[in-house]
Amino acid sequence: NMGAEGMDVQQQILHALEKNGVVISNEFAVSEKETHQKVINVKQIALKTWECTDEGNNLATSGSHEARLFNSLPPEGRSLTDIKASFPNSNFALGAAMKNKWLKKEGEKVIPAVSAIEDEVQIHLKAIAAGGENSVPDKIKAEYKKRKLIKEVDMTVFEVSKGSAFTTSVMKQEAELTKEMIESGQWKGKTFKPFNFKSKGRIEQRSGYLHPLMQLRSEFRQIFLEMGFTEMPTNNYVESAFWNFDALFQPQQHPARDAHDTFYVAEPGKTISVPEDYLQKVKKTHSSGGYGSIGYQYDWSREEAHKNLLRTHTTAVSARMLYKLAQEGFQPVKFFSIDRVFRNETLDATHLAEFNQIEGVVADYSLSIKNLMGLIKGFFEKIGITKLRFKPAYNPYTEPSMEIFSYHEGLKKWVEVGNSGMFRPEMLRPMGIPEKVTVAAWGLSLERPAMIMYGINNIRELVGPRVKMELILDNPLCTIDKWTPTGNNS
Repeated sequence: NMGAEGMDVQQQILHALEKNGVVISNEFAVSEKETHQKVINVKQIALKTWECTDEGNNLATSGSHEARLFNSLPPEGRSLTDIKASFPNSNFALGAAMKNKWLKKEGEKVIPAVSAIEDEVQIHLKAIAAGGENSVPDKIKAEYKKRKLIKEVDMTVFEVSKGSAFTTSVMKQEAELTKEMIESGQWKGKTFKPFNFKSKGRIEQRSGYLHPLMQLRSEFRQIFLEMGFTEMPTNNYVESAFWNFDALFQPQQHPARDAHDTFYVAEPGKTISVPEDYLQKVKKTHSSGGYGSIGYQYDWSREEAHKNLLRTHTTAVSARMLYKLAQEGFQPVKFFSIDRVFRNETLDATHLAEFNQIEGVVADYSLSIKNLMGLIKGFFEKIGITKLRFKPAYNPYTEPSMEIFSYHEGLKKWVEVGNSGMFRPEMLRPMGIPEKVTVAAWGLSLERPAMIMYGINNIRELVGPRVKMELILDNPLCTIDKWTPTGNNS
């Protein structure tokens, strides 16, 4: 956009065109005392011109050396020794002044030979500095070039001529035909910029992508859906200790319930309510046992069970869903969930204070450990893992319990990929789940397989502020090598 000063120059050019028909940019700039950069250009012309060097500009302002020497002498003159000692460029100045017959020598003194002089060097240099080099003879310009007072330069100037729609009134071209212009009829008096229908759009448009972790979550979710599972609601990050621990038959003295391992909520610190009849059954099972168990033989605390916390596993959601299923009338179900859980972990390359847990739960009549192993095998085959081993383990709410191991081809060793087990009767029967019903469950984290698939050694490069945008942009698609009935991976 041009300011007021720029508009003045533009108007001057238009009026000059109206008067003369043609404008040469450098000549116009000199005549209007404007800089050449302000002049609008159309037709380019290459010219050779002259301009003063720094020394030439100095002489154009202050006068030539010989003229300054003449003007510095008193009528009685000065000694030659004094001139050479105090006057800059004295040898050249003396020689030029003598040549011009401005000075003469009388013994050891130099005195003026004329009463006044005309400094042609200064006059010529002033003319060249002002763009009037044509007034200076070529022979003299060649001499000044040898003295390095001027230099020859190439100048690009522009010839401006009237167009078919020439006018001295500057009218802004419109870039858009608006509804208001059409309705008011203003479009008839407007000038529009031409449209470039051959212009191509930008090649790269950065659109949004799912985070790689969320892409992988969608893949696992699809596997569960293909296996006939129903997704559990997991939007309840804040949970009570009752559902997170007590309902799962996890004792109140268990180390996992310590503040060093669990994030407790300060406000509100207590849950609003817990089903009272169910709470009494849970309390009895913990304190004195039941359903073939002697319990943990301790004084169970309602105060401890009512504490609010950030859930440490999605099994708290499974407990709620199984309790609801028992109250509504049991029927065989297959549940799954994939969502965030929180643990007060020491942060390192493989642990964060929060992660996503994948959990599968199947409730049916007379399920056994073999059924659980078959479910786990079918699930992991879906994600391309076929070499599995099971190792006995301990969980407070499952018996028997098994850690799941898979052979890692890259590491050339067996690595743990999940945990599993059959929910204990001490957990299921207080809910009202029928005697002959057993529940199989297994779980794993989402981040561990994601780190393996993306070749990431530090989990903080996958989750958190250190995630690189390139990771998301360079991985717009994430798929799992799924198992097919033919035994081939796709």
